[in-house]
Amino acid sequence: MRGLLAFRPETARPLSELADVLLHAPGPLPPADRELIGAYVSALNECDYCRNSHAAIAACHLASEESAGAAEPKFRPTGRATDVRPAEVVAAVMRDPESADIPSKLKALLTIAARVQRSRRDVRDGDIERARAEGATDLEIHDTVLIAAAFCMFNRYVDGLATWTPTDPEGYRERAAYVAEHGYASILQSGVLNAGAGPAALSDHEDQNEDQDDNGR
Repeated sequence: MRGLLAFRPETARPLSELADVLLHAPGPLPPADRELIGAYVSALNECDYCRNSHAAIAACHLASEESAGAAEPKFRPTGRATDVRPAEVVAAVMRDPESADIPSKLKALLTIAARVQRSRRDVRDGDIERARAEGATDLEIHDTVLIAAAFCMFNRYVDGLATWTPTDPEGYRERAAYVAEHGYASILQSGVLNAGAGPAALSDHEDQNEDQDDNGR
């Protein structure tokens, strides 16, 4: 994603600012919940880069909640074993939110996000009623839909230009720690944009297509 932003600086700023507003800036939902929604939609869209990136950031936020001594951390509802790591909770959400040990409200919001991912018209009245019954406000429901819709765009942007996807989990964790602390808009001023995770320019996409053609696919 950083390669795409560097390739087109004119669109990098508004995209980064949108991500910052949706995921990092103060909002009705905790940053961990917002990142989980984005990571889950990315998993449904089979966008490995966005899933891995935002899952790692979600785990950072959850770990921060734990270290801050939150009275009831989002990843530790009543009855939860205390030795389960945030990364394991995130992985469980990626597999199946309904069976993951997360709050019922977040499960309801993730159901709405999944419906948005499938179709813009797939959200049902019952989904909204369930979320409200679990304590979600209309603003939280609104932001869930907006995050899900935005990630469908981000996922297609990343995969449509064949963004290089790192395979080393440590690389995702290192960047996640920075983004969790500083947000997305800060990337444009930090120099992180041009470091590390490799280009995703059009030439890479063209080279990949040429390789496929050479192999007869």
